[in-house]
Parts: sequence; C-alpha cells; structure tokens
Amino acid sequence: MFGVVLWSDQIKNRAVIWCEDHGDLAFFKGDGLCALDGADMDAGDLVQFEVHEDRHMRLACNPRLVASDEYPTLAHDLKKAGTLPAQGTPIVVDDSRAKVIAFEPRPANSTPINTRARRVI
Repeated sequence: MFGVVLWSDQIKNRAVIWCEDHGDLAFFKGDGLCALDGADMDAGDLVQFEVHEDRHMRLACNPRLVASDEYPTLAHDLKKAGTLPAQGTPIVVDDSRAKVIAFEPRPANSTPINTRARRVI
C-alpha cells in the first residue's frame, strides 16, 4: 500500500501514515519485527509499505521511501480542514405533500415472493 507520513518520531522510530485507500491511519513502530526499519521517514514523505491489523489497529511494516517530501503540507492541510465549518447550502425538503403508505405485515402462512410460481410468457 502507498501512504503519506503525517507524523514521525525518528528517535523512537515511529510514524503515522495516511493510507491511499483513505481507510484507518496506519501506525509504524520500528520494534524490529519488520525487515525494513523506516528510520528515514519524515512528515510529507510518500512511502510504500505492507499493512496488517492487530488488535483493531492498522500497522505498517517494511516501509520504503518512494518520494521524499512529496506532500509537505498534507498534515497541516488536514488539520486545517478538520476545523473548518461544513461548506455548502443546506437542502430544504418540503414534505408537506408526502404520502406515507403503511405496509401491512404479511400473514405467517404466506409464501415468500421469491418462491411463488412465476408465469413464463
């Protein structure tokens, strides 16, 4: 998987990565369990890595630098976007003319629709 490093700590060899699938963030902890240690990762770097889940956490393993400083402002831009009010015009729906039709429950002894005999023309 590809991702962009949002935060890294080179002393503790840790990083938080925003994944290309826009799913959960991936956490890298250079604890020696991966072949590659990821020591050269900085915020904004584009990296490729293996991803797996452990205890409901997405973990990155064997990160490899693809492009250094490819997205230098991404972490700041995401933080800024998270503090902005939602944009756009609210949608107002006039439901004064809406008709709600109640469905009657099907009798317990009725045949489900998908198993009824169908007429073939």
